[in-house]
Amino acid sequence: MTFQELFLKGCTFEEFVNKDMDVNREKTLEIYHQIELEEEILKDIEAIETTIKILGFAEIWCPDCMINVPALQKMHDINPKLEIRLLPREGNEDSLSRYKIGGKAKIPTFIIMNESFEELGAFIETPKIIKDTIAKGNQVEVVVAKRKYSKGEYVSNTIKEVLDIIKR
Repeated sequence: MTFQELFLKGCTFEEFVNKDMDVNREKTLEIYHQIELEEEILKDIEAIETTIKILGFAEIWCPDCMINVPALQKMHDINPKLEIRLLPREGNEDSLSRYKIGGKAKIPTFIIMNESFEELGAFIETPKIIKDTIAKGNQVEVVVAKRKYSKGEYVSNTIKEVLDIIKR
């Protein structure tokens, strides 16, 4: 299936969060509502002049999705030229084969594309700052970073990484 076909099958953020009427929905919306962005990031999002398609593979129960999917929606709310559609990982593993890490399809995986559905790049699972902290292996730093991450304190890093892919 092509990216365009997958994108057209995807659901909106609202449909995504409404797949759960419990804790997962609440946590996702809590992260969404607490996102505050620096002026520079806001200007970068507002400055996007061409349509960008973002195909996300995510599950509402996934902690990383609860943090990073709201980041995409915030970007869309600031600039509707960023069009977002979400699909579950389950049933779409074949479409994620190129993006596997350690042989496993990670979620969320965001495939960022131009308006012609040509891939610009991908964001996979967590922002680089978290991956780098874990790779260093300092247990105290890892625990602190993961705790802050789970509260949504690195959402702007996710947004910056998506913006970097768009600007390339």
